[in-house]
Amino acid sequence: MSLLDMIGPVMIGPSSSHTAGACRIGLVGRQLLGTPPVQARASLHASFAKTGKGHGTHQAIVAGLLGYGPDDARLPNAFAEAARANLAFEFTDTDLGEVHPNSAQLDLQSAAGEACSLIASSTGGGVIEVIRVDGFRVSFSGASFTLLIRYTDALGVIARVTALVAAAGVNIAALICSRQKRGGGAMTCLELDGPLSGPALAFLSSWPEMAWVRMVRPVMDAGATIGGGDVPVLTGTTA
Repeated sequence: MSLLDMIGPVMIGPSSSHTAGACRIGLVGRQLLGTPPVQARASLHASFAKTGKGHGTHQAIVAGLLGYGPDDARLPNAFAEAARANLAFEFTDTDLGEVHPNSAQLDLQSAAGEACSLIASSTGGGVIEVIRVDGFRVSFSGASFTLLIRYTDALGVIARVTALVAAAGVNIAALICSRQKRGGGAMTCLELDGPLSGPALAFLSSWPEMAWVRMVRPVMDAGATIGGGDVPVLTGTTA
């Protein structure tokens, strides 16, 4: 057990699960889109939907989408900050099925028309788990550097990716992959002990199978903030 487990995260309150965790879900969503969002729909499930307004969940998600961390003093004023950043947003209640009560689906769009959807849960103490990205099953917490690739399923792609990561001197902590069907769309999620370099990511992005590549920076550390210029935008040759 760590000190964080006993006293909770450094954050703007009132709730580690409904505020800090919600903010981190927004931070991950911003990085997965690959560029600052201009439109966002947040569909809140169960406890998020029922008690979110009183716990600042709505402001926290918007703050994360703006790139603010859970300890950022601007979090309570996220709606006004969103207006200044030209981020339009809406909230709805939904039933996401058999997921954690503190869960949300974010549907995001950029100024250039790129779109991304994710489902994530805030499991307590500010800890999160991302469980779906663009309909693909994933599982990562945002505590480590996380490489996500969306590609066309083909023989040897995963082996080549893991070989590239090893050649870069980075260790893989966890890996999960899913696909729509054999030869169809696929996604692999790798939690890493460190980030891949820009040239390595650019090389990976250049592969003909790749639709997009994202390196998600950790969002669990105190002071984690993702600025607009820090969001990696790496798009492959297929859409």
